[in-house]
Parts: sequence; C-alpha cells; structure tokens
Amino acid sequence: MKKISFLLLTAITVSSCVSKKEFASLQAEHTETKTELLDTKASLQKCLIENEKESTKVFTLTEQVKTLKEDKKGALKQVENLTVLTQSSSDNIKNVISQLSEKDKYINGVRKAMSQKDSLNLAIKYHLTKNLTDGIQDKDIEVNVEKTVVFISISDKLLFKSGSYNVNENAYSVLDKIAKVIKDQPEMEVMIEGHTDTTPIKRNLIQDNWDLSVLRATSITRVLQYKFGVKPARLIAAGRSQYVPLVPNDSSVNKAKNRRTKIIIMPKLNQFFDLLEQDKE
Repeated sequence: MKKISFLLLTAITVSSCVSKKEFASLQAEHTETKTELLDTKASLQKCLIENEKESTKVFTLTEQVKTLKEDKKGALKQVENLTVLTQSSSDNIKNVISQLSEKDKYINGVRKAMSQKDSLNLAIKYHLTKNLTDGIQDKDIEVNVEKTVVFISISDKLLFKSGSYNVNENAYSVLDKIAKVIKDQPEMEVMIEGHTDTTPIKRNLIQDNWDLSVLRATSITRVLQYKFGVKPARLIAAGRSQYVPLVPNDSSVNKAKNRRTKIIIMPKLNQFFDLLEQDKE
C-alpha cells in the first residue's frame, strides 16, 4: 500500500515534469503492481482456507487417535476379562466333567448292585416256584419278584383252619421248603405278613382281625424258627388285618383270596447300601 501511495504521489508531483511516455510506463507498472497485490491477496486467502482445512483435519485425526486409544484400552480390558472368564469356564467345565464321571460311576454301581440283587431274586423265585408247587395247586401259592424283593403268597387254607391261628400239620412240607431257601440266603431278611378278610371275629385271645392277622404271622414265624432252624434275628412278624385286600370282599370266593399269609424275602437295607457305596468308590 505504501508503495502504491508513493507511486501515486510521485505521479502527481512529476506528472507535469515527465513525458507522456514515462507516465504511461509508470501507469503500466502501477497496474501490474495492483494485479500482483490482488493475486497475493487471493493466494493469502487460499492459504488461510487451506490452513483452516488442515487444522480441522488435524483436530479430527487427534480426536480419532484419542478414541482409538480408549478403544484399545477397552479391548485390552475385555481380553483380560475374557482370559479370566475362559480360565474360570475351563475350571467349571473340568469340575462338571469330574462330577458327571463320578455320577456315572455311581449309576453304574447302582445298576451293578441292582443287577446282582435281581439275579439273586430271580434265582430264588425259580427255586421256590419249582419246589413249592410240587403237588400243590398253583392258585394256592404265588411267587413274585418286585425290584429287589421276593413275595411268596400262601392261601390260608394251606396253613390254618377257619378263624384259627394254629398251623396245620400238612403246611409243614411247604414251610420246610421255604425255610431251606431262606437259610440258603443268609444275607436276606424275612417278613411274615398276615392278612384277613372283612368278616368280624372275636374269641378268647382274638379281639378282631388285627389280632388274627398278627397271631397267624407269629405262628408261622415260630414254625420257621423252632421247627426248621431259621435264625430269629432274620425274622419279622407283621399283621395287616383286612386293610390290604387283593380284591373286594364282596363274595366268599374273593374273601378266600384275601385270607393269605405273605412271606417276604428282602435284602438287608444296610448291606444293600454298603454295596452301593463300595461300587461308588
């Protein structure tokens, strides 16, 4: 600007002193200088705009770098947590596998024990069925196996007279065979269970069907102990009276079915669970 003012002043001062040729030269130089000034301003403005753009880019990149650093920290934290979680999950999986393995051993032990008991009871059933029914009608004696228990159901007409708890002499052959099977299985217990029909009874020591069912059970128990040598510690006498019938007590035929004595051969529970524990180990 100073240059322009100086040139104008000079032009005015010497305009009268210079020739037209010189004036034209000065005027051309002035025009060129103005053009250069305008170009310089344009370049400056362009530079300022470019600088602003670059500053914006620098700021944006700086923010991106900060964001990336934060993301990196978060990712590292997640990796660290994932590593801990993975280790924990691995330990949990190992524990689960170990527990499943132990359960498999236990289940196999139970199956083995049950198989042994089932095989034993099936053998007892076969032996009893083969020997007990010799010369006796099948309907008078029934042998069943349920899980680990053998049930022998004997019609009362083979064992007692009506309303009595004294054992018939002809029942001894049946009880002798049962006693031999019982003595061959010393690890098993025996429950003798009396059942009656609903016909009321009251005489001497018998007050009702409870008494009759229990007295019949103890009579069979005494025969097995004293006559056939079954150890009394293995014997259990029980009466169920009229309350566990096989069929409704609505006819003489059905009442005869309900009058029965059950001899139940079953494993000692403590020995059975001891066997399970041994298999579990």
